[in-house]
Amino acid sequence: MAAEIRKAKGLDVELVKGSGGVFDVFDGDRLVFSKHDEHRFPEADEILTDL
Repeated sequence: MAAEIRKAKGLDVELVKGSGGVFDVFDGDRLVFSKHDEHRFPEADEILTDL
């Protein structure tokens, strides 16, 4: 996912290790996607559209 974001948007992406299956995507302080809320992993186009 990080590589796709870098390639498509040219953004500097930081991966932060979590625990308990957490997978959240933030744009600064704004939550773009939460696996906890959606109960699934995001599709790349969902993330790229919201960035």
